[in-house]
Amino acid sequence: MKAAKGSGKEKPAGKAGKAPLVLVVDDFADNRDMYARFLEFSGFRAEQASNGQEALDKAFAERPDLVVMDLSLPGLDGWEATRRLKADARTKDVPVVAVTGHALEGSRENAKKAGCDGYIAKPCLPIDLVSEIKRVLGSGRRGRDK
Repeated sequence: MKAAKGSGKEKPAGKAGKAPLVLVVDDFADNRDMYARFLEFSGFRAEQASNGQEALDKAFAERPDLVVMDLSLPGLDGWEATRRLKADARTKDVPVVAVTGHALEGSRENAKKAGCDGYIAKPCLPIDLVSEIKRVLGSGRRGRDK
């Protein structure tokens, strides 16, 4: 039985009728796995990356519909990875949602300046992440206005 529109149970729509692909970037495997599994349960497809460089490589190859980016990553951090995604013609329109422990005043604004289209402070429940992803994808924004 198809869920009624607005019930929160609709399946998300991605490119070419496929479920949207979300790239989950986090250096903690348990976080990546939890978010990816919940995203798949919620009707998305999910890929994972453990650091900023791997995130760039996968984003350029896979062309996800959205990237969930931890900002504190070893090596190339999420701040710089986001800047590079937004600076590259292949991924500039891919929305990025920051999921981070950077919850100090001004962190949300700094994430926006780095190119993030959404922001959630850790710890966050997977359902809250899905809600933010749906909000960003549903806003019609495919990247920030330059």
